[in-house]
Amino acid sequence: MKKKIFHNWGLKLGSLVLAFFLWLLVIQFDDPPENKTFRGIPVTLVNTELLEQQNKVYEVLGNTDKISVTVRAPGSIIKDLDASDIAAVADISKLTEINTIAISLSVQSADDVESIKSNPDVLRLSVEDRTTKRINLHYNIVGEVAEGYIVSNAQLDLNQIEITGPKSAVDRVSDACVEIDVTGASTNLSANVDVQLYDGDGKLVDHSGITKNVNYVRMTVEVLATREVPIVVSTVGTPANGYLTTGEVLCDPDTIVIAGTSSVLSGVNRIVIPAEEVDITNADETVVSSVNIRELLSALNVKAADSSFNGIVTVTVPIEKKAERTLEIDPETIAVVNVPEGAEVHLEQGQTPFSLSVSGLESEVSQVTPGSLNARVDLKAWMEEQELEELPAGVHRVPVTLDLPENVEKREDVSVLIIVEKLEDM
Repeated sequence: MKKKIFHNWGLKLGSLVLAFFLWLLVIQFDDPPENKTFRGIPVTLVNTELLEQQNKVYEVLGNTDKISVTVRAPGSIIKDLDASDIAAVADISKLTEINTIAISLSVQSADDVESIKSNPDVLRLSVEDRTTKRINLHYNIVGEVAEGYIVSNAQLDLNQIEITGPKSAVDRVSDACVEIDVTGASTNLSANVDVQLYDGDGKLVDHSGITKNVNYVRMTVEVLATREVPIVVSTVGTPANGYLTTGEVLCDPDTIVIAGTSSVLSGVNRIVIPAEEVDITNADETVVSSVNIRELLSALNVKAADSSFNGIVTVTVPIEKKAERTLEIDPETIAVVNVPEGAEVHLEQGQTPFSLSVSGLESEVSQVTPGSLNARVDLKAWMEEQELEELPAGVHRVPVTLDLPENVEKREDVSVLIIVEKLEDM
């Protein structure tokens, strides 16, 4: 058996080599067909102006403008083909009633293609009327400015924009908005900001078929420093006869946070309401005045930091009816003070108690008692008033000094008789 296999082995080997070369010749001249698939081939739409002339717009559905194409051709051709050799065209003039277009396929620089097929084989469109709408443009400020600063104002260089596109998409849009971040800002900001579209629920409308007449607008944000200062007010005039003010003038609010440039704020320590704004002339009850301080702020080149503040300050001046009270003072309770050296002084005996009428605010008059008056005869003060260098001996009528609250008045002065004796005469 072994001898048979290796018998004439050279002839057999030669035959095998000859058969291999014959196979190569057959392959070269026969060139059998092969299939090759290309994916992601773009479909070109032509004659789109036909829809534009009808004021319509289209949208490709289901990504049918990206197709897979299978080409069958001789292997010698297939091996040199690539995706750029495939042309896929959809002609708008061939649009069907169900808005589909058959896709035409061709292979550039290849004449021996047996077949060419695509998946999908039609382009599906959504076709709608084109519409245009004007919508209001708003802004949104995000972030927090630096501590001690506020956003005082913001402005856009446009307040409306115009959008165009498929009616169903345009009808969804109810608002246009731009957004700017002011985080950490302590100076004015200015920037070009993108315009975004939103529906009635505040959801972003990102539709490729919608075009805007502007894609961004210029936005300016005014950032001002702030400072809290007191509001100061006084009054003009006097209440009606028999009435008094309590001495209080109440403001609501009594402080205000103002905003302005740092250089201006450094010179504003308070807001002063002119006295003539609160006239209490002949008032017989509490006076309440509403004062608008906007002009005062404007004159100082500042504004209220709280945008909701309407500028009104309520000024209240409490006014009460004058209260009166009569006290009885026992002369024995009157002290003699600041007696000059070399003299002895005492009150004349037998002086009767005297009445003292005081008037003022009820809350203060009610607190006055004979003991709180600290009644006394101040000889030093009396001598200075009389321009006396020495206290003369004898009987003298001198005034009584009384400690009364600031807003309590006495109707008449009180005096007593004192006896002065010189020590050397005793």
